[in-house]
Amino acid sequence: MASLILTVVGPDRPGLVNMLSHAVAARGGSWLESRMARLAGQFAGIVRVEAPESLLDDLPALEREGLRIAGQLVGAEAPTVRSGEALALEVVGNDRPGIVRDVTAILAGSGVNIEELATHVEDASFSGGTLFRAVARLRAPTAASIDAVRTGLETLGNDLMVDIRPAADTTGTDPQTG
Repeated sequence: MASLILTVVGPDRPGLVNMLSHAVAARGGSWLESRMARLAGQFAGIVRVEAPESLLDDLPALEREGLRIAGQLVGAEAPTVRSGEALALEVVGNDRPGIVRDVTAILAGSGVNIEELATHVEDASFSGGTLFRAVARLRAPTAASIDAVRTGLETLGNDLMVDIRPAADTTGTDPQTG
């Protein structure tokens, strides 16, 4: 068995996950973890499976069903102890171009790794505008990097509310529930 990462994109419709899971099961594979969403009418997902490499031979048949799939063979994930502190970050503010760029530049500049990131926009009923929301699970290498992130995020403006707090190691969980 090999460890494979599959990325899947295609017009959303019922049965896509079932179709993909059938292909994995037909090869005797195991579905280990996935993240999937409907974005702008498209289905998009990433899946980690343990299956024979021959599963990659089945991808063209799934592509004929309207999915674009890329498969990547990866080494088995060795259990490692990640260094640094697990953090939960939430950013909420009036939507504007460049928020993700600005926030991620501060994180990268502080050596903070993004382990999971979910973003969306919603109507801001109180102002009639659009509200941006990001929820992330991070790993900061040092206390100084956490301070640098806090300081950096404060410079982004008064229209953003930022909550950054220590989080239990929530590997494999939804960043919305942490």
